[in-house]
Amino acid sequence: MSCAARSRKRVAVVGAGVVGLNAALEIQRRLPGCDVTVIADKFNGETLSDGAAGLFRPDTYIFGPDVQTSRKWVKDSYSFYKNLLDKKDVDGPYGINSVSGYAFTSKDPSFIMNHYMEHCAPNYRDATEEELSMHSETKSKIINGIFCTSIVIECKRFLPWALKMITDNGGTIVKRKIESLEELCKDYDIVFNCTGYAAKKLCKDYNMTPIRGQVIRVKAPWVDKFYYYDGDTYIIPSKEDGTVVLGGCRHFGSNNETANDRNTEEILENCVRLVPSLREALKTDYSVWVGLRPYRNQIRIEIETINGTAIVHNYGHGGYGVTLAPGTSKHAVDLLISYLQTEAASTSE
Repeated sequence: MSCAARSRKRVAVVGAGVVGLNAALEIQRRLPGCDVTVIADKFNGETLSDGAAGLFRPDTYIFGPDVQTSRKWVKDSYSFYKNLLDKKDVDGPYGINSVSGYAFTSKDPSFIMNHYMEHCAPNYRDATEEELSMHSETKSKIINGIFCTSIVIECKRFLPWALKMITDNGGTIVKRKIESLEELCKDYDIVFNCTGYAAKKLCKDYNMTPIRGQVIRVKAPWVDKFYYYDGDTYIIPSKEDGTVVLGGCRHFGSNNETANDRNTEEILENCVRLVPSLREALKTDYSVWVGLRPYRNQIRIEIETINGTAIVHNYGHGGYGVTLAPGTSKHAVDLLISYLQTEAASTSE
């Protein structure tokens, strides 16, 4: 169903991070008659998404209203990125790469079992005894592990590519700070709210909480696998530029965007213990990045109307915006199509 069939709709997507740009792409794909405008005060390297390590690896809790919906978001997102991965030799590069790796633990194996990855990663399996013993020599107390192949989405390339796709498809990009969603109602029929943590103020949504994260990026092209160890220690390689992202931390409720030296020391110590060859890499320059993950106890995907304008909310992804953005955007557009069908039916009566 095209917007043109019902009269041309003007759609604003507020937010130019990975969620907003995926939403804009999905709108253009599913509703090609709409006029789409992306509005944001930050783009590309200014966004939270730009600093993300970008490994497709959802946590195991329920992101949506139930596990079936959450699993569909994960599956739809994986299919979207896998399709780009399969086409990248033709259409790329856009920062989509395949990468294999391990999740290790010093605890019970249930600590690293991932029911989402088990359903989408093609070679998800237990680590072998040989793999466990090889990495246990690094002084990490590894007793259980999982191996799989996943996808890294490097937003430094993906975001500019997505913006170009949106404009090539006739979309408009506007750099503007939005103080309220109401200010857009007179100019747009539909507004997609993909503003992340800013939604706390825009929507007076007190369920929004920042989770502070700090990571380090260093040149280490010989590291070609990802590693997770007992949760927040992780090493994620970039095939685009030979760097690796070392993490991390989760400081629930912290608004502090200043790099913390003690956090840096802990990250380096934990990552070098897991992959000792990183010690050599850290003799060169490395960068430290801090970001605030926009966490909500349940990702908000729903429609409300303000002054006759449909507001489609799609925010609250926490640290899983890159992983879930295509799937939640598909869900949001599904809701919009149902809304427009109902609106058209009521108008024709």
